[in-house]
Amino acid sequence: MFEDYGIITQEDLEDLKESISTQDLPSAINTIKEYLKKQDLVELNIGVTGESGSGKSTFVNAFRGLGDEDEGSAETGPVETTMEPEVYLHPKYKNVKVWDLPGIGTPNFKADEYLKLVQFERYDFFIIIASDRFRECHTQLAEEIKNMGKKFYFVRSKIDFCITAEKRKKNFDQKKTLDTIREDCKNGLKKIGIEDPVVFLISGWELGKYDLNQLQERMEKELPQHKRRVLMLALPNITLEINEKKKKALEENIGKVALLSACVAVIPLPGLSIAADIAIIADELRKYYSVFGLDDPSLQKLCERSGKTVEELKSLMKSPLHQGINTSSILTLLGAASLFISEDAVELLVSFIPIIGSLVAGGLSYLTVSGMLKRALNDIADDARNVLMASLETEV
Repeated sequence: MFEDYGIITQEDLEDLKESISTQDLPSAINTIKEYLKKQDLVELNIGVTGESGSGKSTFVNAFRGLGDEDEGSAETGPVETTMEPEVYLHPKYKNVKVWDLPGIGTPNFKADEYLKLVQFERYDFFIIIASDRFRECHTQLAEEIKNMGKKFYFVRSKIDFCITAEKRKKNFDQKKTLDTIREDCKNGLKKIGIEDPVVFLISGWELGKYDLNQLQERMEKELPQHKRRVLMLALPNITLEINEKKKKALEENIGKVALLSACVAVIPLPGLSIAADIAIIADELRKYYSVFGLDDPSLQKLCERSGKTVEELKSLMKSPLHQGINTSSILTLLGAASLFISEDAVELLVSFIPIIGSLVAGGLSYLTVSGMLKRALNDIADDARNVLMASLETEV
């Protein structure tokens, strides 16, 4: 029924009602604050392993949106540069930790001893990388990880090198080449004891190409619910599929943020008949820009890689907020959003979650902020999509 107003879904309201329905107002505010705070503290630990020179460190960097020479990047090179587990924090999400693990494949390699050495229990999952064929050291490790109840993903790296080499041939067909490599990897793994292997083809230099979408889908599917959101926000915004999933992940919090904003405010905003905490809304909007990589530092990095200028990319942004998130721009958007809220919608909301009726213009305030955030998120996601397409010079 609420979907008819195009503001918030019935499912979101059910979730909100379940969180606060039995509480008084101060308790409801604390519940939402705690929920949002805990959400930002959920840790994700990813172990990246493979033989020396297989592209482990480049993958560690690319997964965090960094180049090999960027500040905070893992050291890369043709010989093993990692002698013990080394943690690299995500530049924006310090709760996301990507671990560059020591190389495997030495003559005396023993998978069980290796996993004890790297403290296997701390990782949510492992990425097992090979730049050529998978060998017994990879499968031994995979079996041991499986026995210990953890997930792993086989990644065949440096795919860009293979494509470049194959392009020299007359009858080059990229899809056929990728299928051949994938089947070769899978057959190799079957021969050394892995049933039904799944292999993801990845380039650390061009992470958005090839099998990244399939890899993130598999990881997302197999992670616990509370860690999926962390993964989606942390992934670099380098494919249209990831762009859309980031939007969906951010949408999930709109109801809670809107209620918190309405709960905390005690007097109506100037010129509007609603009460909302502007600082809470501004923080959420800044988060949108950061998640999609539209903040100034992220745009600058994108320009260095794509050869575009910041001005070129910003000219593609249509959201009124890209000129600046401030009180004036937020009030303008709230004013526009309030025009679409009907009395029927407000009454329906208050009957559904009575506690909202005890706030200053509670129902109207909540629905206005929800509608405004949803519209802003849609606009910012569209801007991110346009910037991404321009940086790849791709038509969709």
